[in-house]
Amino acid sequence: MVQDLAEAVDGDGRRRGGNRRAQILDVALKLFAQKGMAQVTTRQIAQEVGISQPSLYAHFRSADEIAAELCVRAFGALAEAMGRVAGGETSPIERLRRMGRAYIDFALDQPDMYRVAFMLEDPRGCAPHGIETEDGLVDPVLAAGLQCFACMHQVVVEHVGSDDERAMILAQSTWAHVHGLVSLLIARDEFPWADREALIEEHLGRMSF
Repeated sequence: MVQDLAEAVDGDGRRRGGNRRAQILDVALKLFAQKGMAQVTTRQIAQEVGISQPSLYAHFRSADEIAAELCVRAFGALAEAMGRVAGGETSPIERLRRMGRAYIDFALDQPDMYRVAFMLEDPRGCAPHGIETEDGLVDPVLAAGLQCFACMHQVVVEHVGSDDERAMILAQSTWAHVHGLVSLLIARDEFPWADREALIEEHLGRMSF
């Protein structure tokens, strides 16, 4: 408690406010990826950060809230990565392959973030955390995930010429195609994979409508 009070009044801005929140998220991300969300408590996170549990609650009300924030950030970062390569005058399939490449690069560059958003099964973890708005109850995790998926879906819609069930199936199949490879590469790093770059290019080359 003395340590926390000292941090609250000293002049070191790096240890307070938004930076403290970011530090909590960074530590939680590593713990969630290593142990699984269900095995990590706010007490453990606070201990790793070097603050008391009550001090952590000044930034997040629960481990659930931390997990939800991490999921939203992961979806947002992935959507941004795909969005940077989604435009251009090339064909939809070529744009989709570029997006697939951005997706794979993001996942392999940020494996902990990708694990938390896509690979950890936990009813607590990234489950809905409703926020009451004028329009009703909104789940920010689901909203962020749908916005991320919409990047791929839009390109498929442009190709097939209609926003219907067929376009949705094709978009979801494409997402599953890319996710399947990166989840295996992350989860089974010890497997004797062929040359990674050649494998990725072959996989992307098989994306089609």
